[in-house]
Amino acid sequence: MTRVLRDIRNNLVEFVRTFGAFQLFFLRLLRHSPAILGTRFGLVIKQVYNTGALSLVIIMVCGLFVGGVLALQAYSNMAVFNAEDWTGVAAHQVLVKELGPVMTAILFAARAGTALTSEIGLMKATDQLSAMEMMAVNPVRRELVPRFLGGVIAMPFLAAIFSAVGLFGAHVVGVELFQVDVGSFWQQIQLIAESEDVNEGIIKSVVFGFAASVIAVWEGYNAMPTAEGVGRATTRTVVITAISILVFDFMITAALI
Repeated sequence: MTRVLRDIRNNLVEFVRTFGAFQLFFLRLLRHSPAILGTRFGLVIKQVYNTGALSLVIIMVCGLFVGGVLALQAYSNMAVFNAEDWTGVAAHQVLVKELGPVMTAILFAARAGTALTSEIGLMKATDQLSAMEMMAVNPVRRELVPRFLGGVIAMPFLAAIFSAVGLFGAHVVGVELFQVDVGSFWQQIQLIAESEDVNEGIIKSVVFGFAASVIAVWEGYNAMPTAEGVGRATTRTVVITAISILVFDFMITAALI
């Protein structure tokens, strides 16, 4: 019993220590961000391309089919009440407020987040970060901050694209497959949609961008400098990011209701 309590105490202390180090690391990234945006904006744009533009294919394909599935489910339920014209409204509300930001963030973690973690982890394993420190170059400022900012900037745009493509997928299923009147489909969306719905999606995508980017960078920077260590770090990136996104999604939704 004593050993169990000791293990619980040690794990709790380690968790608190790691969480505190993570917070300090996040503050370091924020402290260097304004300078990087002002002096090395080209590096940030490069990372926006690496994390955002290179993720467009998976974002658009998933968004198209998610929108189609939402339209299928919405139509089958609305048809019971003879309200097929509301198929687009159901898809719009779910995409813009929930699935758009959440699915984009999870896909971002799976594609771009793992790439960021593996890149930084490999740089650490090959002593590139240590070499920068020996040359009086701050590796956090030079390598980590641009990658962090690239993910933060790219996330809202990816979420918007996911939602837009998802609405197109819902249109294809609702209008082309089930013959819902195209005018009614989009008119109902215009009548019901409000700016608060879009703002909620934007807020979530920004928060998710910060969370996904800082977790990916943190895991790469603190990965064990071995092939196995980098592999475990990429796995932790996806798992921790997915859990964090769902927790933040609940908190933001509860705060905005």
